[in-house]
Amino acid sequence: MQYGQLIYFYSHLQTHQVVYSLTRHLNNRNSLEQIPFLGKKTVPARIRKDLWTPFAMVYFPSSHAGMAAYRKLREFRRLHETEYDRKDIMETKGRFKGSLLSIKDRGKVLMNQKANSVADLAAVLLQQERGPSTGRVLLAEKRLQRQERLERFKTKPKKQKHPVDVEKEMAGVEGVLVKWADITDARYAETWPEPVKHGVLQKSRHTAAFPIVKEVAEEDEDISMSDDRALESRGEVQRKPPLAFWGRVNTWLRSRWPRKG
Repeated sequence: MQYGQLIYFYSHLQTHQVVYSLTRHLNNRNSLEQIPFLGKKTVPARIRKDLWTPFAMVYFPSSHAGMAAYRKLREFRRLHETEYDRKDIMETKGRFKGSLLSIKDRGKVLMNQKANSVADLAAVLLQQERGPSTGRVLLAEKRLQRQERLERFKTKPKKQKHPVDVEKEMAGVEGVLVKWADITDARYAETWPEPVKHGVLQKSRHTAAFPIVKEVAEEDEDISMSDDRALESRGEVQRKPPLAFWGRVNTWLRSRWPRKG
């Protein structure tokens, strides 16, 4: 499993703010960078794990496609929070109907991005289904040609990451798997690409469950989530240390630093 193949969607239990993460655990600095200032007390001092819960996970067969989708999701998020429709922040009932909401209520409306994040994910997958644009393919080809020239003329070329063949890595959404904590959240999007598969995300409290993705390369089968016990029996998942080990560690710590009083 390469970095960028998995994207986790975390939602705030109270404000419905959404944070994207490339790892199971929320990074405090990276998560706070995604939360804009929309008024007083709209940006927390730190990320509290007991207030954030995973509601979706997306698996991409290619890490390049996953990173491209992650960048697009961040861009769409910024547009929702800065270039919103004026009607979204206006009163819809009462004697103040048609007037702007207060700063506090306006912040509550703009913080709720759960539905928008699901719709953005569907839009990103539809874009990837159509494939990269012609301009991006041409730029990628130029980078490949430049890399070949450097390797040809330099006796000892510097160790560099080879440019990505976007036409090969980002064409189509075959093998993309979306897992939901609540499958009804997928209805926030109007349409989904047909090759995309949907499933149920394993329940967890504050941190997303460990994803086990089985790739079937020999047969043309869809990517499926395997059972932990089945993989453990085949030795594909490293078993956790027994509880007796942690008991010995705890005993050693108490003998080394005994409690006073």
